[in-house]
Parts: sequence; structure tokens; C-alpha cells
Amino acid sequence: MASRARREPARVIPIAVEGRPPARSWQHRRLLFQSGFFVLFVVAPIFDLFRYDLNAGHAWFLGFEWRLGLDDFLAGRIGALEAGANVLLRLFLPIFAAAGGFLYVAWRWGRLYCGWLCPHFSVVETINTLMLRASGKPSIWEKAPITPWLPDGSQRKPDIRWWGVVVPAAIAFAFTWAMVFLTYLLPPAEVYGNLVRAALTRNQTIFIVAATAVLSMEFLFARHLFCRYACAVGLFQSLTWMSNPKAMVVGFMRARASDCSACLPERQSACDAVCPMRLTPRNIKRHMFTCTQCAQCIDACGETQADNPDGPLLQWVSDEAARQNEAGFRAGRER
Repeated sequence: MASRARREPARVIPIAVEGRPPARSWQHRRLLFQSGFFVLFVVAPIFDLFRYDLNAGHAWFLGFEWRLGLDDFLAGRIGALEAGANVLLRLFLPIFAAAGGFLYVAWRWGRLYCGWLCPHFSVVETINTLMLRASGKPSIWEKAPITPWLPDGSQRKPDIRWWGVVVPAAIAFAFTWAMVFLTYLLPPAEVYGNLVRAALTRNQTIFIVAATAVLSMEFLFARHLFCRYACAVGLFQSLTWMSNPKAMVVGFMRARASDCSACLPERQSACDAVCPMRLTPRNIKRHMFTCTQCAQCIDACGETQADNPDGPLLQWVSDEAARQNEAGFRAGRER
């Protein structure tokens, strides 16, 4: 029998560049989303938008008490079947609906929550920036300082005095998180009132001190490592995103790869330098498992190629262009 004909190579779908916002505009928009969500994260318990009250034994949602309806069962006023229905309707169905919507967004567009909303990731990026100013490295685990050249052509000059900002900032963020976490479990008026009066209870003090210490260490030493390897929310988003070969992904115009040689002096790449997850954005999707869709690489490419009539090399792509150009296998490196 004659051997089967060789499979023809996949057709490359051109990556469209029209309609792209001006350079850096993605970061201005993203900062607004991150700032707004961080404020919501802090004030949600204060206005009973979402929290669980250990003292009262029930949750709050959008200003209303959220009970499972088990009080009547414990009092003998309803049977087990009705109690089970209450738990299904008031607990499991809302959880499944919220999780389904969350994962659908990840399936279509990737880890948008991480890059555009997550209050932890906004802290990661803030401390990364401060550490860059202090040492030229975004984390202490980076083997060597990254390029001092910025996408706009200027240079970053590390100054050791910035360490005097890095450590206090990490501790301040950790203390803020500890206090906010506590208000999700106890009445915010009680927690903040006790703090102002310096009258925190023993258990409140232990929680705040322990949480501040742990979070300070995490913010200083394991920020993006936590996002890449330990965050369950990020992991499920990435797994869902990887299952869809047509999902939105950062696409690279490989036919113009030679333009990258003039991206920054010393043959450095602006997109590699700005990635907060320390990925190589020009790689294919399977090597971008923890990409947060923050678009910093896209904006950096747009700045360095601002004078190039062909435009930038990195763009968000989806559907067939994503499947053909980014979902296949190609060798590549990842830091």
C-alpha cells in the first residue's frame, strides 16, 4: 500500500493590526480597573456587599442577610428535604453559576481577572516596580538585572535607597490585607473601631500580626511565584484557557522577527523585560500558561515600534488566527 501523503502545513492566518489603541492606553485602562477593584475589595465588607459574619452566623450579600435556611430545620419547623433544597438553591447553585461565568470568561479571554482585577496582582506589579528601582531586578530571585532600557528609549538607573520604600510598602500592603480579611469575618465597625481605639481583642491581634507577617514575606519574596505556582484561582483560569485553542492570546508576527533585533540596545527585548510573570511573550501559547493578559508586552512593543511603518509585532489575537498561529508546537524558552 502506498504511504500516506504528507500532511500539508497549517495555513497561517494574518494578524490584523488595525484599530489598535495608542501605545500605553491598555495600561491606563487597566490601572482604572485594578484601582476600582482594589477599592471594592476593601469596602465590600463595610457596606455588607459581601462577607461572612462569624458573630451572627450568616453571610451578607448586596446589603441583605444571606442565610441557608437551616434555622427552621434545626428548630424542627421544616423537614430534611426542604432543608436540602434550601442549601441547593441558596448555596450550591449560586456558587456553580458564579464559577461557570468566571471560567467561561477565562475560556474565551484567559486570565483577565488576574491581569485586570485581582488585588493581589496589583500588589505584585507595584512591588515589582519598586524593586526594579532599587536593584534593577523585579524580584530577588532574578539571576541578573534586566535591561535598564525602557520601551520609550530612556534608561532606568537603580538606586539602593529605594529599598527604604520597598520593605515598608510590602508591610503596609500586608497589614491592609490582614485588616480587610478580618472584616470579611467580623463586623467591620468592630474591627476598625477597635483598631482606632487600640483595643483589638487577643484573637484579633493574633490574626492581624500573623497575617501581616506571612503576607509581608509573600509580597517580598514570592509574589509572582505564588501567582504562577500556588494560586488555585489562577490555575483553574489557565487550565480552562489552555483547553480552548481559539481563545484570545498574545500573537507574534514571526515573519517580522528580525525587527526585534532593533527593539532595544544590546539585543534586549522590551516585551521580555516588562512581563510581570517573567514569561517570554513571543513564545507560543503552551509556553504562556500563566499569562495574565496584562498587555504590558503589547504596549511595550507598540512603543519600541512606534516609528516602524509596519507597526508592532505583538497583538491580541483570537479565533482561527489564534489556533493557527499560536496553538501549535514550536520550541522556545521560558525563564
